[in-house]
Amino acid sequence: MTPDLIVSGRESRIERVPVVANLRHHDVEPLFNERTLESGLADFPFRDELHRLWQLAVVLEAGRGKQQSGQQRKEYSFVVDWSATSEDGPGRIDIVERPRGSPLDTLVAELMIVANATWGALLRDAGVAALYRAQTVGKVRMTTAAAAHEGLGVDCYAWSSSPLRRYVDLVNQWQLIAHLRGQAPHFGARSAELLAAMRDFEVTYAAYADFQRGMENYWCLRWLRQQAVERLPARVLRESLVRLEDLPLVLKVPSLPAVERGTRVRLGIERIDLLAAECNARYLELLPLEDANSALGDDDDGE
Repeated sequence: MTPDLIVSGRESRIERVPVVANLRHHDVEPLFNERTLESGLADFPFRDELHRLWQLAVVLEAGRGKQQSGQQRKEYSFVVDWSATSEDGPGRIDIVERPRGSPLDTLVAELMIVANATWGALLRDAGVAALYRAQTVGKVRMTTAAAAHEGLGVDCYAWSSSPLRRYVDLVNQWQLIAHLRGQAPHFGARSAELLAAMRDFEVTYAAYADFQRGMENYWCLRWLRQQAVERLPARVLRESLVRLEDLPLVLKVPSLPAVERGTRVRLGIERIDLLAAECNARYLELLPLEDANSALGDDDDGE
């Protein structure tokens, strides 16, 4: 790596790396964010290392041609206080906005992207079978053939950096380790076992995603009841379907008039059924587009 943080070469090694400390996002973020980077970082463990890695991440992001448009979808953290109680039972929910693109998000995402893109290319160039994540024409899919991930701006992307939480990463690390050791890979080209592993992962991954969405929807409905919300803004996704501006919740609104995607509207909450996990809302009025503080955004398919 050059002094101005341009990557001049890559090397992969099999090493046992000791974990010195477990840095938790919610502990570090208050100390390491856009505001503290501008005003001056306070002294805290691994401050200088994090700052240098963030500088590298910014260079890597620019190298991918990634543009910060300010139109990214918001993300949220869900915190349940189980010591409190609401009308709906134990637990009081707090849903906190966490915009994408924070310094810590950039640091983690870019280092994962460079690892997954580098190892994917290494396996591709070596002719070793692997499982790739590809995106073309907006469609994301798993594949055994190396292909571009247009959303990330890389020509090859293989999930490899998180073998403890994704089976695909474990499979790719098996292949990678065998290659680096000069051994025969566990799965050969056109391997039926590799294809079966990919299919099984896709089914399981979709099930987990549905479960996660279900949990988030439930707690969004609990929050609406808890806060006694009656009116709130939303953006139109398509016919009769909207996304709330201040919550990660998508609703079907049969009374919505025919309007263009992205139109801002105000909704009235009529009824919330926690057992069925449903919210009945009605269209009230159009809202000015220029007042929007959030965008529809497209899901970025990094980690």
